[in-house]
Amino acid sequence: MAASPTVYPTPLEKVYEWVKTKPDFVYLRQPRNGQYDELTWRDVDDQMRRMASALSGLGLAKGDRVAILAKNCAEWFISDYAVQLAGMISVPLYPMQNAESVAYVLKHSDCKAIIIGKLDDAASMEPGIPEHVIRIAMPYDTGMKRIDHQWKDLLAANQPYAESPVYDADEIMTIIYTSGTTGNPKGVMHTFGSFSFGAANSIKTFNISSADRGLSFLPLSHIAERLLMFGTATYSSAQITFTESLSTFQQNLADTRPTLFFSVPRLWKKFQQGITAKMPDEKLDKLLHIPIVNHFVRKKVQKGLGLDQARLVISGAAPIAMDLLEWYEKIGISINEGYGMTENLAYGPAINAPGAVRFGTVGSIKVLPGNEVKITDAGEIVIRSPTLMKGYYLDPEKTAETIVDGWLHTGDRGEISSDGYLKITGRVKDVFKTEKGKFVQPNKIEGMLAGNPLIEQVCVVGSGHSQPLAVIELSETAKAMLPAGKQELTQQLLDLAKSVNKNLEHHEILDRLFIASEPWSPDNGMLTPTLKIKRNSIETVYQNLLEKYRDSKATVVWEEDEA
Repeated sequence: MAASPTVYPTPLEKVYEWVKTKPDFVYLRQPRNGQYDELTWRDVDDQMRRMASALSGLGLAKGDRVAILAKNCAEWFISDYAVQLAGMISVPLYPMQNAESVAYVLKHSDCKAIIIGKLDDAASMEPGIPEHVIRIAMPYDTGMKRIDHQWKDLLAANQPYAESPVYDADEIMTIIYTSGTTGNPKGVMHTFGSFSFGAANSIKTFNISSADRGLSFLPLSHIAERLLMFGTATYSSAQITFTESLSTFQQNLADTRPTLFFSVPRLWKKFQQGITAKMPDEKLDKLLHIPIVNHFVRKKVQKGLGLDQARLVISGAAPIAMDLLEWYEKIGISINEGYGMTENLAYGPAINAPGAVRFGTVGSIKVLPGNEVKITDAGEIVIRSPTLMKGYYLDPEKTAETIVDGWLHTGDRGEISSDGYLKITGRVKDVFKTEKGKFVQPNKIEGMLAGNPLIEQVCVVGSGHSQPLAVIELSETAKAMLPAGKQELTQQLLDLAKSVNKNLEHHEILDRLFIASEPWSPDNGMLTPTLKIKRNSIETVYQNLLEKYRDSKATVVWEEDEA
């Protein structure tokens, strides 16, 4: 007789458990004006239940969609719990989305209400909120002109929700809209079953407990942060601290000294630049080669970053340069790069586990239980897992294209070693063909360029050109050399191109580097809200410049010189 599948508790069931077993444990720490408001499980439960009553009292029904638009904060967690408690479905929005994107998601998901928190540019987003959507403000200056209800007023006016429902595994918990590198974002439906499987097995795999501490600062609208901070904290009762602002980030990090830390490659690079600005690599390397002294230097650098007690340090959401991984390794911080998608809850399928890191891979497919991974004849990575989405909201055709016979087609190319380590070799659809008829995988070349300290972002293009071309956004380090050091910087970029080209096949050799004059951001459409490059947008914006230099012999072209 086959064993019945394990049934995992839903997030709300874990909240009920912690309220019963450790009501006075400080769960959330929210900084306000330099001081931390500490919320126990009892506090969280009370606010969650009052907000659930408020949502129901505003005329919302079970199954209705409720959007959350805010930077990370304690009320984000509480809003998520409250929406679940009231039997509704949460729809997280990125706190840096533009009005057009906000309008699309709210209309597509038919949200009846939106809970709004701190935002950097609320004025530009507000036009995207339809008039009929009820607006609830968290206890911060939201920056919105119109607010229908204030958080504190709703808590005061409503009694705690009396019921403690337990939802079936196949009921929809949340709809998470992908960041949309091409076309409109798709609404990924995750159930209580997919979320609970991912969160419960993550804490078991990495031995996460209430003794752990995390700092939540990457957008909670991103599935990785939702799982790695909200999910694991809910299931383990690990303590979570939030950041008050960008200017207080370093202080909040130092105050927290997290044992769990998750960041993305772009931020890992900025952290590195902050250290090297104070201690250049040459000096750092000399100190690290001195016996006894090297231990103290590593500890000093780690403490300066606020990561001297971190035991699980993860990078994800985009590929991280090998040079960057090696730099952190030499200062004693082993970054565990992982790989996942919104469609599989970012639950692997691969991760470099602590003590078993293999550079050049996104980790072992054997670490996280329940995942099956294979490579198709076309070289595509496909996944089967209990964490797979239920489908794309209102898009059965796209769902059928993406999940075939129970296997999620990732769109990524990869290779699996004999001992189970996965290497990403590119995107199935990002491959382009030069005018010579040769196929080029841009991700490979981008990875070779991205590790250089002069480069912040890079996008390799060249469809229809004789050879690949790279469009580059300079790093702050490089920009600091301008304008006086432009000639020297140009020479360094020439040297970089020559160095990279030595390691490329003939048809992959870069013809030119184009230096962008403006930074890339989600606001100007060059990056997704999760800071991935939007390849199509970049190709469109720079198309005329690329064409102008089609027959040029110049290797480095500055966009600013064309103005």
